[in-house]
Amino acid sequence: MKRTIEIVYFEGCPNATVARERVVEAIRSCGLHEEWTEWDLMDAKTPDWAKQFGSPTVLVDGEDVTGAGPGASAMACRADGAPSTTVIVTALV
Repeated sequence: MKRTIEIVYFEGCPNATVARERVVEAIRSCGLHEEWTEWDLMDAKTPDWAKQFGSPTVLVDGEDVTGAGPGASAMACRADGAPSTTVIVTALV
């Protein structure tokens, strides 16, 4: 089953790179194809729905892997940082 994986972030967020690394680790451990979409909160082309998430957020099939929902305004780093590889793997399987 092909999963849709997305990372919502903004440049300068110290956890964005960690989130990418953990997504790669999770994808590899599940034996999936390394493919995902990234949404930069600073980019005007980013859809409005993505702008409701903090940076970094990892979505699998449109759902935040941590179980948190979108907020009203998200131009901020998430207090909980990047999700763990284990949490991402759990969302993928």
